[in-house]
Amino acid sequence: MQRVFSLFFTAMLSLAGIIVAAPASVAQAGARDGVVVLESRYSVDETVSKIKASVAEKGIMLFDDIDQAALGTAAGNEVRPSRLILFGNPALGTTFITANPRAGLDWPVRVLVYETKDGTARVAYTDFSWIARRHGITNRDKEFKMASDVTKAVTEPVSQ
Repeated sequence: MQRVFSLFFTAMLSLAGIIVAAPASVAQAGARDGVVVLESRYSVDETVSKIKASVAEKGIMLFDDIDQAALGTAAGNEVRPSRLILFGNPALGTTFITANPRAGLDWPVRVLVYETKDGTARVAYTDFSWIARRHGITNRDKEFKMASDVTKAVTEPVSQ
């Protein structure tokens, strides 16, 4: 029995080593920190325009478009293109706040559009199932799924 346990333990350690040694992909990163990252086939400005058009087309409220690069430049920092888009549906989003007021930290929806060092535009947002776990909300599954589906639909037109 001890030999079987020893072999099992060794196999598990080997598997863990393979997993840890594997380079993290964009999809794997989301599993660790709740952030979904997509590569856009457009520039940052075009990506933002398409996301804002998608938000409007779906009748979702656009709260803000914060140009982080412009703010950084004004503050004396050199920041690659980076824009934070805030949008949402108050009837849906505030149901998370009624379940846990701290969920207001993650609502409205935030989509970050930024440029990497190699000039690629990326789109990042927090996965809603991760947000639910973060705030211990277990009684709004339907609403979290809907928010997740909407965010995917808003960002799909730009992803590769």
